[in-house]
Amino acid sequence: MKWNWKKFAFGAVTLTSAVTLAACGGGSDKKADSSEDSKKLVVSVDTGYVDYIKSIEADFEKENGVDIEVKEEAMTDTLDKLSTDGPTGAAPDVMVAPYDRVGGLGTEGQIAEVKLGNEADYDETAKNLVTLDGTVYGAPAVVESLILYYNKDLLSEAPKTFDELMALQKDSKYAFAGENGKAVGFLANWTNFYYAYGLTAGYGGYVFGKDGTDASDIGLANSGAIEGLNYAKSWYDTWPQGMQDTTKAGDFINEQFTTGKTAAIIDGPWAAASLTDAKVNWGAAQIPTLPNGGKYEAFGGGKAWVISNYSKNKEVAQKFLDYVTNEANQSSFYDATQEIPANVKAREYATGKGNELTSAVIAQFADAQPMPNIPQMAEVWEPAATLFFDVASGKKKAEDAAKEAASTIKEAIEQKYAE
Repeated sequence: MKWNWKKFAFGAVTLTSAVTLAACGGGSDKKADSSEDSKKLVVSVDTGYVDYIKSIEADFEKENGVDIEVKEEAMTDTLDKLSTDGPTGAAPDVMVAPYDRVGGLGTEGQIAEVKLGNEADYDETAKNLVTLDGTVYGAPAVVESLILYYNKDLLSEAPKTFDELMALQKDSKYAFAGENGKAVGFLANWTNFYYAYGLTAGYGGYVFGKDGTDASDIGLANSGAIEGLNYAKSWYDTWPQGMQDTTKAGDFINEQFTTGKTAAIIDGPWAAASLTDAKVNWGAAQIPTLPNGGKYEAFGGGKAWVISNYSKNKEVAQKFLDYVTNEANQSSFYDATQEIPANVKAREYATGKGNELTSAVIAQFADAQPMPNIPQMAEVWEPAATLFFDVASGKKKAEDAAKEAASTIKEAIEQKYAE
């Protein structure tokens, strides 16, 4: 599923009494007096996860003396209503949240601090995605990253370097009709900063310092970031004018690729279904190596299981998070959804299935950088997108555009997040 990476709700919470109800209910009389709510765990999931939860719920119910009620609702709807549904008791106990919202929901007090019951089975990138200021607010469930798609009818194998991609661009069969000297051999939507960040990071730029946690250190105007911008400009000089349309470039890329005019593009695993529907004979691979020898370090993303801070069943909800993210259930999750498990042992299981898309995402995620989950990230998206557009269009030189974007972000942060 593709998220709107420019619209975020951020927050975080500390848990001081996550197991208070359980600790207070030690005697049999107290258990008898407990409400029916204490015997029920409401789990909210998108339509695509309903069958999976129902397939694994029986063992958990038996082991914990609780009934799981599956609430079928769009993830964003559940999260957006949490602040109003929570106080009234209408919110679910457990739900799924994209990593970019985990930290913010925590600081807002909407979701509870949790423990990683399967911590040894997560890599550092996945753990960082659910951690803010040393506090963990979710159990990693899914990992995602951008990858390279290529048309197997046009290419016998995936390009390994960006120099190979540029060679495609110079091939006359990828010339763009109507714009002399322009071509569409390879396309990437770099005026969308979510797509462009891997290029920036591959050249040594970054959003925030200290692994994305220091908003006072903005790295979008350092020498590496500027070098990356100039490299992006060299591509825009070869691309049709439509690639500079910040609202329609994505559609332009999709149309060129699905009609067999473009050989390779950068997109996420969420694009696979539509490409298949369009009958593209596509392949998937890790994004090629940059001219400087660096990796394309795209943002690592995905989803986590989280617990409502309004839940009266935090203890059993914590047990459910441990249960649903263990190796066996994450392997079952992959079989049911084809989404990449965050649990590394289950990820090995998924790799063994020989799925090309799965292998590409897992390989790319190994080079991914956790998207900063501090609230200040909300101030980055628009200025960073404008930065790439200004350079791509020739409106500003890379150094000037980068300094202006960094200054804009810095000022917005100082105004909105001043202590």
